[in-house]
Amino acid sequence: MPQPRFLQLSDVAEVLNISANQVYALVRRGDIPAVKIGGRGQWRVEATELEKYIERLYTETKQFIDTHPFGEEADQPEELHR
Repeated sequence: MPQPRFLQLSDVAEVLNISANQVYALVRRGDIPAVKIGGRGQWRVEATELEKYIERLYTETKQFIDTHPFGEEADQPEELHR
């Protein structure tokens, strides 16, 4: 079965393993391009835009890692500070 072109925010949330509210915030900030469809204004994210967003995150993460080498105290997760 072919994948749908447009995803509901709940579908995007499942892919990213975050809440639908977090996805809504990303959409409203313009981090993830989306469209409002229909009279009720339901948000939809094109699957290709979600993939572009994920690729941007990989690029940004690589840049962060390159400029903040592992071992810096501030970069470690909170549970490692204990």
